[in-house]
Amino acid sequence: MQITVNGEANELNEAEINLAKLLDIRQVESPEMVAVQLNGEFVEMKNYTSTYLKTGDDVEFLYFMGGGSR
Repeated sequence: MQITVNGEANELNEAEINLAKLLDIRQVESPEMVAVQLNGEFVEMKNYTSTYLKTGDDVEFLYFMGGGSR
C-alpha cells in the first residue's frame, strides 16, 4: 500500500493498517502528544484503532510544541 506520511512517500507491506498501528510502525514516542490528519481532516485519538488506511492516503503527524511565556 502506498501512502504519504508528512509529505514523504511510504510503501507499507501490510494489507490492512490503522492509524494506531502506523504510529507504532513509525515509532512515535508519545502518541498522546500527536494530532493526526488524514487527507486534511483531523482524526480523534479514540478513532485511531478504527480508522484504516487505503492506498493514496495522505497522513500528517502534528506534534505539540511547548512554549513559555515572558
